[in-house]
Amino acid sequence: MSKDEEQPEQDEVDSPDKGLNKRETWGRAFDFLLACIGFSVGLGNVWRFPYLCYKNGGGAFLIPYFLFVLVGGIPLFYLEVAVGQYMSKGGLQAWNIVPLFQGIGLASCIIVFFLNCYYNVILSWAFYYFFSSFTSELPWEKCGHSWNTANCSENFKVTANETGVNETTLLDPVTEFWENKVLGITDGLHDLGVVKWDLCLCLLFAWIVVYCCICKGIKSSGKVMYVTATSPYIFMTVLLIRNATLDGAYEGVKFYLQPNITKLTEISVWVDAGTQIFFSSSIAIGTLTALGSYNKFKHNSYR
Repeated sequence: MSKDEEQPEQDEVDSPDKGLNKRETWGRAFDFLLACIGFSVGLGNVWRFPYLCYKNGGGAFLIPYFLFVLVGGIPLFYLEVAVGQYMSKGGLQAWNIVPLFQGIGLASCIIVFFLNCYYNVILSWAFYYFFSSFTSELPWEKCGHSWNTANCSENFKVTANETGVNETTLLDPVTEFWENKVLGITDGLHDLGVVKWDLCLCLLFAWIVVYCCICKGIKSSGKVMYVTATSPYIFMTVLLIRNATLDGAYEGVKFYLQPNITKLTEISVWVDAGTQIFFSSSIAIGTLTALGSYNKFKHNSYR
């Protein structure tokens, strides 16, 4: 059958007369690119990758990491985007391409729901610190506040060395602000503590921000990507410049990245590398499928 014969059938499927609404598409192809970048470079890379790299042999960790990028990350990333673009459906319905796999879409939808709740809690913490920083003196800079304990020390390492006090009994004001003021950590599950209304308001504010980003569909969320996708690069650039000017920066980077090849013999290193690729690229949770579904059918997502 020729393409000219196939086209009327496609138009008939998308026709409003059939009760189906045509799916929205990205305003520009660049919006889709920024969306993919935003899902690949986020909080998971900023705080998790440096820890894994240091834990698993420094520079040696980059070997399994980039290997999994080539053999797993990139092919699966493209596969999910292509499936969504072909089906023009989100992560829940795209798996209808094979009826036997419909449960995968449902499972990924449930996973994304819990993941979004988890990330919004983290956003609420970020908003809490943001609002708390609007003071002449940062509340976590010094001791002497109502949430500080007698073990709080602004120079706890020096105090421990001079007095002989066990260093583990001393806490810095940054830690006490986080554990006592922000989280209100109790002695255990038997003591749930009180409701942190300030955190509740920050969490509500985080959900409101998310709603404002997506309330008008892909057109508005595509514009939001210009901020959310580029801001991690801006923050990391600022941190890089700041850290590079500190004393001992070169020795610190050298110590951090110095390869430990013997670590490659441990299976846990390879597991962490593969896990990080799936985690940071948002693979297998339906998000990339949803992003690809907003592409035009003939969009060159491979390029």
